[in-house]
Amino acid sequence: MAIAPNTTFVSGAILTAAQQNAFGFGIVALGTKTATDATITVEEIQVTSSSFTAIANRYYKITYTETELTSSAAGYMQLGIRKTNLAGTSIGNSYVGMFGNATQIQSGTLTIITTLTAGAQVVVGTLLCSAGTGKASAAATQPSYIIVEDIGPA
Repeated sequence: MAIAPNTTFVSGAILTAAQQNAFGFGIVALGTKTATDATITVEEIQVTSSSFTAIANRYYKITYTETELTSSAAGYMQLGIRKTNLAGTSIGNSYVGMFGNATQIQSGTLTIITTLTAGAQVVVGTLLCSAGTGKASAAATQPSYIIVEDIGPA
């Protein structure tokens, strides 16, 4: 991952288009969920999604966060990021250990950095519970989300 940073600025210099394009473009997509998913089992479910237009040869940071996870049995919750939809290509997974007690709350975040092909893209956050029944609680003041940020040229 060789990123050429902007390091050639001097007083009086003119900012070029190439230098400007070396900066990240910031947030390009945000998907949120404010409803509770109360039945998460060993079957993966799609939790939230976000769509945007990707530019070739740029790095994207994709972050998926669940703020309140519980499970009826000890095991783990798998947070995933997939392209397109639930059946799409997996581009990242993370695991959160679960206690198996509905009063012991965990949270989980998965962040990946990747390049994407140019054009329309959809990324989705997914959840899977390894044992028992999991629950992902969310509300307007406590949303689950998936955010995509352009962080610069690849």
